[in-house]
Amino acid sequence: MKRRNALIAAGLAAAALAGCKTTGDIVVQQGVGITALRSVCPAVGIPEFTGDITLFSPAGSVTADAMDVTATITNVRSNCDDSGDEVFSSATFEVQAMRRNTSGARSVELPYFSSVVRGGSSVVAKRVGTVTLNFADGQARASAMGTAGAVVNRAEATLPPDIRQRITRPRRAGDNDAAVDPLTEPDIRAALARANFELLVGFQLSEDQLAYNVTR
Repeated sequence: MKRRNALIAAGLAAAALAGCKTTGDIVVQQGVGITALRSVCPAVGIPEFTGDITLFSPAGSVTADAMDVTATITNVRSNCDDSGDEVFSSATFEVQAMRRNTSGARSVELPYFSSVVRGGSSVVAKRVGTVTLNFADGQARASAMGTAGAVVNRAEATLPPDIRQRITRPRRAGDNDAAVDPLTEPDIRAALARANFELLVGFQLSEDQLAYNVTR
């Protein structure tokens, strides 16, 4: 699944290059090699087209004047405990919603999913929950908080020693492979993918709702 550009910038890529040397990053030091490696903590993000939901009234209509409730997932924050053999990651997010008809108090339940994805495409765990939005009489806006979590085996999220050595080995001018980026080698890319986990959250959309998000 494609990711939002803002989330890519926040670290969805398994091997994103960093501008300074910090533990858990992949860092190129003065062009002579990569000196630190990626974190075992899952990156957290929202898959494209799943961060918004629109409810219509009457159902089945997709015109602007039939919009009943619109909602967006925002303010995603995460925490990770990687101190043990099991890596625990948790995320919180806010759902901000708006309704067209403000007459009367109303509660709206919206389903959302949280998935643990390995290698960018393999879903290894999924949970579906709901957030409840409570609109007061005369109120057009409401918000609610949601949570998600993931448990990842540290060994599975860690690169094998031989792959780590090939990535971090210094390369100097004159070496036969000095101009070869190790991250472009197929087996290294495959190992990075296997060790890459993501915790993804989004609205649990129907086929029609997803199609609407894609085409609007």
